Amino acid sequence: MDIKLEEVGIKPLESGEVLVKVESALTCGTDVKTYRRGHPVLIKQIPSGFGHEFAGTVAKIGKNVTNFEVGDRVVAANSAPCGGCFFCKREEYNLCENLHLLNGAYAEYITVPERIVSKNMLKLPDGLSFDKAAFCEPLANVVHGVERTEIKAGQTVGIIGIGPIGLMFAKLAKLKGATVIAAGRNPLKLKLASEFAGADEVIDLNKYPNPEKIFLSLTEENKGLDVAVECVGLPSIWERMFSLVRPGGTVHFFGGCKAGSTVTFDTTRMHYGDIKMMSVFHHTPKYFRQALDLIASGEIDVEQLITGTIGLEDIQSAMEKHIEGKAIKFLVKP
Repeated sequence: MDIKLEEVGIKPLESGEVLVKVESALTCGTDVKTYRRGHPVLIKQIPSGFGHEFAGTVAKIGKNVTNFEVGDRVVAANSAPCGGCFFCKREEYNLCENLHLLNGAYAEYITVPERIVSKNMLKLPDGLSFDKAAFCEPLANVVHGVERTEIKAGQTVGIIGIGPIGLMFAKLAKLKGATVIAAGRNPLKLKLASEFAGADEVIDLNKYPNPEKIFLSLTEENKGLDVAVECVGLPSIWERMFSLVRPGGTVHFFGGCKAGSTVTFDTTRMHYGDIKMMSVFHHTPKYFRQALDLIASGEIDVEQLITGTIGLEDIQSAMEKHIEGKAIKFLVKP
């Protein structure tokens, strides 16, 4: 994908819309994937805005907006459910059939659609910085994932892949009272697994290319993990996750693979081992609110995940730094 910084006009607001001056935005692994190979949902047409994690100040409000005023400090999610489709009626809001994703946070201003304004945009508590608030969207995905995995105190949880999502998953698992084993290859991320997430054990996969034995050795009676979480999104790693969990354990495929990917599992181990398989996609307004509360309370020091601060003119070079493994998240200040 070709990234260009251009000056474009701001369209007049439609009813229910809000114009937000972007104060802080963040780079994201999904943005990196989009940069490398496009994205059928985020980038449906060209040219398109880019970036979806942000917080800012309300600059203008459209007609019929009653819950926000000019000057409000806000954070907006990148989607909101319609409330009326097959899945929304079943309260499976992340699967909403009309889930249009908001893109365009790498800009001075962004127009937030009516549905997000009414259902998934929140005012910031006094004292909470824009920089921290911008983490609400990625954290909301992880809060959703941790709750659905039903991680409990006393369990042993293994995280494979410790980018920002894996690191936040490890941190939340620790907050739940679990013993956490984190594994990855990048020195920067391995360091944060200890310093940010507080992982009990950190495995450098450069030293242990076949980590099954060391994972098992760190579990009770060498039985295996209670929960194994894949945060990479590679079919080859999906297939290996079953060897890490104990009978009766849970494998959570949190990392999304490339469209069309297929995997092969040992059905005997899966069936007779009574292993639960699951995946969780996206977030909902409930988890977006919970993410804001976690950040505002100080339970998660998200600023530790900021690699550096850049301007809009540096977005492409930031994407390259991510590809080179030299970044967790860049803070974008328009």
